Amino acid sequence: MKMWSGRFRQPLDPRFDDWQRSFIFDVRLLPYEIAASSAHARALKDTGILSSDELISILEGLDQLGRKVAASPQLLNDAQAEDVHHFVEQQVVSLIGEVGYKLHSGRSRNEQIAADLRLYVRDAIGRLRTTLAEFCSALLECAEQSGDCVMPVYTHLQRAEPVLVAHWLLAYFEMFIRDADRLVDCRKRTNICPLGSGAAAGATLSIDRCAVANNLQFQGITANSIDATSDRDFVLEFVNALSMLALHLSRWAEEMILFSSQEFGFISLPEAYATGSSAMPQKKNPDLLELTRAKVARVIGDTTTLLISMKGLPLAYNKDLQETQEPLFDATETIESLLPLVTAWMKSAEFNYERMQQASQSGFMNAWAAATYLVQRGAAARLAHEAIGKAVQLCITKECELQDLSLDELRQFNSRFDVDFYDCLKLDAVVALHDVPGGTAVRRVKAALGAAALKVESLREKVNAHA
Repeated sequence: MKMWSGRFRQPLDPRFDDWQRSFIFDVRLLPYEIAASSAHARALKDTGILSSDELISILEGLDQLGRKVAASPQLLNDAQAEDVHHFVEQQVVSLIGEVGYKLHSGRSRNEQIAADLRLYVRDAIGRLRTTLAEFCSALLECAEQSGDCVMPVYTHLQRAEPVLVAHWLLAYFEMFIRDADRLVDCRKRTNICPLGSGAAAGATLSIDRCAVANNLQFQGITANSIDATSDRDFVLEFVNALSMLALHLSRWAEEMILFSSQEFGFISLPEAYATGSSAMPQKKNPDLLELTRAKVARVIGDTTTLLISMKGLPLAYNKDLQETQEPLFDATETIESLLPLVTAWMKSAEFNYERMQQASQSGFMNAWAAATYLVQRGAAARLAHEAIGKAVQLCITKECELQDLSLDELRQFNSRFDVDFYDCLKLDAVVALHDVPGGTAVRRVKAALGAAALKVESLREKVNAHA
């Protein structure tokens, strides 16, 4: 029996009936539907709609349903269930009899789906922050293991300046820590209870909404029943946060692909996360990284789908909102499948520190340090820049580096050059020159590593606090 069939004289077209069903995907919400229904049943007891015996019967029916599905997942192959709400009602009635129909007193599927989705997103945020903490920890561990090794940093994909390998890895660490923070912020607006909002105007029974919210560990209740039943901002915000996370994963994957190529040779691909070629026996392909980069498009597409689905909807609930579920599930499951794999990849990758160090000592990456030498001796920054640019041009002609020019050759560009100039061009000196908070000087990076360790510890503590 449909939950709404009383008003209709004719059955649905079978093709339409099957096409409009959402149970095939909203079955993911079953544990949240059971939890929310249990909280609603307790509220109905408090209003006098259910007797104590009826409450016990309904709660036992809901609990039994959860156990039955866990033991027999094939129970979910229900061709009659319109959605997860219909499935739970029909199953509870089959377990405890018609008293199960009382469970729907004073509530609407419009508020039920809003509550289930909020519970789903809240749980997903907790899981994702846990796996993000592991990925950030893997990045931090690699950074710590790199010691004082130096590599080139690139702008416009051209060698720019030497930096500590740890400094480069911490750049990704900061990206993913921001992603974890965004999820915390999203959780604040997600963790609000819509139950008691009815179909649009509010429940028809005097439900204690705050008690229901507390029962489900929500931080508060929604302020407006129309908004509560039609709001999917929390879904949009969550999936948008996942898009940012996905974007960062794509940037990370792209650079790991580049740096593992023979042209760079900075990283050796872990064989457990690479495949070969069916034609070329020598190949080792970065498949995990490439698929990570590709799957990001799915998540960004999910965000676009959600935005367009919502953009023209009038208040309050519309069936269009059913279409917001699959993009949410897809984005969540895509990122949840990715994070453990990229974490394992990061823990397995081997860095060629010698190759990185060698690459840091050519390509005029000490040119800004050279210009700074002149600035510190009174030259105007623009004129110092001009002088070093001319010196670089001379080096290109002579096929040498700045440190290979003689003092006489240098002084034709600026008279301030002296014998101590060559010391400022050494790799250690160039790295040490960037001695500001957030810079790549050794002592600054050591401080940054310590701060990063505290951030991971704090992230784990907050995740456990919400568990």
